[in-house]
Amino acid sequence: MKQNSRIWQFCITFADMKKQDLEADVKPVDYTINVRGRLMDLSRPVVMGIMNITPDSFFAGSRVQTEDAIRQRARQMVAEGAGILDVGACSTRPGGEVAGEEEEMRRLAFALPVIREAVPDAILSIDTFRASVARRTVEEFGADIINDVEEGRDPEMFRTVAELGTPYILMSTAANLHDMLVRFSGEVQELRALGQKDIILDPGFGFGKGAVDGNYALLGVMERLRVMGLPLLVGISRKRMIHQLLGITAAESLNGTTVLNTIALLKGAGILRVHDVRPAVEAVRIVEDMRRHTDD
Repeated sequence: MKQNSRIWQFCITFADMKKQDLEADVKPVDYTINVRGRLMDLSRPVVMGIMNITPDSFFAGSRVQTEDAIRQRARQMVAEGAGILDVGACSTRPGGEVAGEEEEMRRLAFALPVIREAVPDAILSIDTFRASVARRTVEEFGADIINDVEEGRDPEMFRTVAELGTPYILMSTAANLHDMLVRFSGEVQELRALGQKDIILDPGFGFGKGAVDGNYALLGVMERLRVMGLPLLVGISRKRMIHQLLGITAAESLNGTTVLNTIALLKGAGILRVHDVRPAVEAVRIVEDMRRHTDD
């Protein structure tokens, strides 16, 4: 009954918001997460660098598979200003073959010690949809954040992250904002009941949104997710919604990525998940400087 009441409350709030004019600039939710005793303030946007320990991720430039390549990419991203490194070992590209659990874990067990040696103080996020992988990477390799790209499809995921006490990124596969708010409401309530403290929401651009238009429709109203009171992560980098619209390739999509990241920042994004760290850091700096002068 409480859950239904909570969901109904968000439905009413959503309906009210549709009647309101949207602000030109929406700042990130004022929120701090606890990362193994280190506090990370997400009221100022943070850039998350993507490291794919895979042979088949959709953007070839993100793939790193040798020790030297992993070490070099980790150091480069941190030097360019990445606040978080997101390490993935199982490609989720459309039409791709999903690596098995053993192979995903083998890749991570190879890469994580190399990354830790290269950048000891870096905050490491694990991009996975498997609760067992989440547990092992935290307990055996000291991973700091779990980035779940399938909205808790693994029935053990919510309980696992709550037991581990790590910040948790919950990515939505809902097709539209209304369904997303309803589902997020129930999921966040379930996570809170299990004791999960730090939750970050990802609208899931490119996942379950249908045609390109669905992704842009969501981006256009993304600021309404602030009603949840939780920080927002946006992962738009070099995705199909850019290169399909413009008739280019993922390799040619950096300019489009920077444009959409800037829009996302103006709509309240607290974390930008990107393949190219420096352009994203520069976008954050420009938007933050604009805000500073506007506030003055």
